[in-house]
Amino acid sequence: MSMNIIGAAAAQKSVLGMLIDDHCEAEALFKEFKLANNNAQKHAIVQQACLALTEHAEIEEKHLYPYLRDADPETFSHLLDEAKVEVSSARDLIALLKNMKPGDALYDARFTVLEKFTNQHISEEEGGVFPKVISQGIDLQELARPILEAKKLSIRAQARYHF
Repeated sequence: MSMNIIGAAAAQKSVLGMLIDDHCEAEALFKEFKLANNNAQKHAIVQQACLALTEHAEIEEKHLYPYLRDADPETFSHLLDEAKVEVSSARDLIALLKNMKPGDALYDARFTVLEKFTNQHISEEEGGVFPKVISQGIDLQELARPILEAKKLSIRAQARYHF
């Protein structure tokens, strides 16, 4: 979906840009899965998507959601409650997929449902939460460093995992 953040303040662009990049990565992995030619490719894509989605959710739950809830509970509480339920449902599917392999009953179906949950979540964030952050001028400066650090740790962990 990838929203336009041109009018955002620098800190908003930094933080929201990192999260939107994650969204784009997830969307690309779901597309790759549909084009996969064999079970080994499918398995690698599913594992990568599950890891990326888990790390993204942890960053949002640890940093973004509490910050927005504190900044403006009236505007964000309902949206973030829905996001929490979406993330919980995605985690359940991820847990199942991590213990499965291509060819198992419901493997493709579970990944397809995970895609639908993820697309809904992206749509709500990029169409609802993020524009409200920008329009209300919520300063995300103090989130930039912790989110960047979490992403760096994630990249290092992925490198160790893959090599």
